[in-house]
Amino acid sequence: MSKENKAHNKNIGNGVMLNAYPDSIGAKLHDLVKMLEMPEFKDVFSLFYVLPTFFNSDLDRGFSIIDYNLNKELISENDLMALDRLNIGLKFDIVLNHLSVASPQFQDLLKQGDDSKFKDFFINWNEFWEGDGKMGEDGVIIPKKEYLNKLFMRKSGLPILKVYFPDGSERPYWNTFYQHIGYNKITPNDLEDIKELSRAQVESICNKVNRVIEIGEDFNNLDFHDCQQFKSEILKIVNRNRSYLGQMDVNAKSPLVWDFYEETLEKVKGFGCRILRLDAFAYLHKEVGQSNFFNKPGTWEYLERIKQMAQKNNLMLLPEIHAEYGLHLHDEVAAEGYYIYDFFLPGLTIHTLENGTNKALLVWVKEIIGKGYKTVNMLGCHDGIPVLDLKGKEVNGVYNKGLLLDEEIEAIMNKIMDRGGRVKNLYDPSGKKISYYQVNATFFSALGEDEKKLLLARAIQMFMPGIPQVWYLDIFAGKNDYEAADKGGSGGHKEINRTTLSLQDVEQGLKRDIVLNQLAIIRLRNMSKAFMGSVTINETPESELDIVWTNNSDKAQLKANLKTLTFTINYTQNGIAKSMVF
Repeated sequence: MSKENKAHNKNIGNGVMLNAYPDSIGAKLHDLVKMLEMPEFKDVFSLFYVLPTFFNSDLDRGFSIIDYNLNKELISENDLMALDRLNIGLKFDIVLNHLSVASPQFQDLLKQGDDSKFKDFFINWNEFWEGDGKMGEDGVIIPKKEYLNKLFMRKSGLPILKVYFPDGSERPYWNTFYQHIGYNKITPNDLEDIKELSRAQVESICNKVNRVIEIGEDFNNLDFHDCQQFKSEILKIVNRNRSYLGQMDVNAKSPLVWDFYEETLEKVKGFGCRILRLDAFAYLHKEVGQSNFFNKPGTWEYLERIKQMAQKNNLMLLPEIHAEYGLHLHDEVAAEGYYIYDFFLPGLTIHTLENGTNKALLVWVKEIIGKGYKTVNMLGCHDGIPVLDLKGKEVNGVYNKGLLLDEEIEAIMNKIMDRGGRVKNLYDPSGKKISYYQVNATFFSALGEDEKKLLLARAIQMFMPGIPQVWYLDIFAGKNDYEAADKGGSGGHKEINRTTLSLQDVEQGLKRDIVLNQLAIIRLRNMSKAFMGSVTINETPESELDIVWTNNSDKAQLKANLKTLTFTINYTQNGIAKSMVF
């Protein structure tokens, strides 16, 4: 390894990370690189978390991976070389739990059926639950009640997608997250095997079926009149002609899955990956009788296997997990030496600024320092603002307190909703809503579009322990995009915070103080050696913050008034004392 690379690796815990899609600025990654090459962005970022439309994908804005090759519509090798020249390392996702229906592996399964080499690459729901449930009328096993009640669900109904095999059978496959079934119109050629039909009957059937496809009604209600005796055959043809979108859970008991992970880690390293985020890893291990969310010890065993692969490729792992603070899963993951996502900071920061109190925030910061957690923190991101994470939780009959009381969490959620946010909920197996999950809004809009609050929030983030991750839209004080959210349909709530900016929008933004002041604070965090040292939280009244970073002669101090939203950053640069006053 060169001296330059060693220095850059040393900075991985100090540098600031940009977070964006390849096409968040302009139309392609090339436009975002142009932004980073602007003088105003010099030395602002050392890392870049590029969301997974970097790869070939088809759903959930990148998190339904087809394959881990470059998405040539958005990315070029020249872009990667330019980022390397800017000394910006990359962070990518590997979506451990699932692959797209359109992946080569699942497509081979659909075409070859039982003869596919990938027959065991995905999870046949009925085979998994055989002997542990009862077959329903629709050909899907319903697990025993005691097992079903334990399942951690991300959507209403059973987590399955039923697909047709070449032999005409319909089989359910495990599908924890998104799915969509589309029906393609049929033609007379599709009905040619039903020899008894006249030409007029074929045309009538096609017209009826295609009309139902257009208006989205239920095929089962169709009356084919004098062709009614052929209804089951016709519906089989219609179903065979359908197309799927979905994120199909992989079977981690298959050696082929682990071969795939091995190939993928080598591939992303070649693209310049430094940090690998393990998306949805907690759902990977599945076992009858467990919740199938962070099963133990199976999840730990899988993590260890991935860790060994990562070490061979010099990659830092970041397991992604959303869970209540009271479960203390973050503590367990950190205790194993992993970096953890600080999903607590966004909600705590909003609570701190809305109430003018440092109490809850400092409890968490002191825990990070006291337990030596290695974190990646954030305010806004491509997803929502976490709220479930702040809650307490009963574990083995003992209630573990959360970072906030339930009524305080409700107050945050209601405040964001009153300011235009959208909500995402969790469900039990019967489809009943059991809790809110996260609120979707830009961080600026969540703060009431108050520039003083946003700037202080950014300063607080930059003085937190851990690697700060910055959502591109927050830099430009982006507001809720209701039109995009409405246009996005049932999953459109996330689009409220994903507005694409043109390079002209960037140039206009760079004329605003809220943008330039954020960049100045981020640049200090990215470049100052003080943040490679130790952090101290000085005693203050509840309405103030005083955080100091020290590294030999280098020092950086944030002194903030949470009531007036004014703050000062005192720091040293080349031995000279300087200040930023806001």
